[in-house]
Amino acid sequence: MPLLVQPSLPAGSMAVLAQPSFSADGILVRPWRRSDQSAVLAAYDDPAIQRWHCRTMTDQEARDWIASWPGRWRAETGAGWAVVDAGEVVGQVSLRRLDFRDGTAEVSYWVLPEARGRRIARRALSALTTWSFETLGLHRMELNHSTDNMASCRVAQAAGFAVEGIKRREALHADGWHDMHMHARLDTDG
Repeated sequence: MPLLVQPSLPAGSMAVLAQPSFSADGILVRPWRRSDQSAVLAAYDDPAIQRWHCRTMTDQEARDWIASWPGRWRAETGAGWAVVDAGEVVGQVSLRRLDFRDGTAEVSYWVLPEARGRRIARRALSALTTWSFETLGLHRMELNHSTDNMASCRVAQAAGFAVEGIKRREALHADGWHDMHMHARLDTDG
């Protein structure tokens, strides 16, 4: 059935670009490297990251996770970046659920325990949001987190993602179903 409107972004809009690195407010956001495996393993060994991201990783899974990002970029199904501070990987930020027809994506992030409290997630999220709007051409970015995850809520709000509502019992975590805050930011938001 033909659409009555053109897609917000044509297919291939991201795949034709080289995945960028960007500096933002003292941090570097760059594509993942094989040498980042120990940081990925440390992240998914952290109880807080396990709680909110609902997974652990083996050595092989971490290698595969890192190796999957270039293919996801080319297929326009996702994009992931390591967040680097003072030469060390301290977190990640990624685009998920890309929808070029509607010009939207969902964002996820985590920060290693030793880097928490330094606004790393907010800086990385702000940098990715700026790139996604100005270069990629998205018009809406969404962010979802458990209503119990107040740290993530503070990050979202500090990066300009307004709370739009609560999705009841939307995500299954190890301790049961969680209501999720849905935040969003539009390319027209200040």
